[in-house]
Amino acid sequence: MATQHDNDNGTVLARQEQKLKPPPMYQVLLLNDDYTPMEFVVAIIQEYFNKDRETATQIMLKVHRDGKGMCGVYPKDIASTKVELVLTHARKAGHPLQCVMEEA
Repeated sequence: MATQHDNDNGTVLARQEQKLKPPPMYQVLLLNDDYTPMEFVVAIIQEYFNKDRETATQIMLKVHRDGKGMCGVYPKDIASTKVELVLTHARKAGHPLQCVMEEA
């Protein structure tokens, strides 16, 4: 929406109001595999996604039953960092757990 203002010397200034849209958000998902222990997945969800044990267990069960489960929705840079942290932790522990992000 443009607004017009008269300034002191008689010229009309048009000002365009900028509408900033929020940045796209990304879901961070854990993917099921047949090797990573359920307890490890619960611990990962608690540590990196700040979920309580009950919520982490529910997400882990969703991953187990449905093949994937959402751990949270974040701006792109935060989602990317969480994916890298989870993958690094899982590899260091010797687990093939997969963590991905997709636009929400």
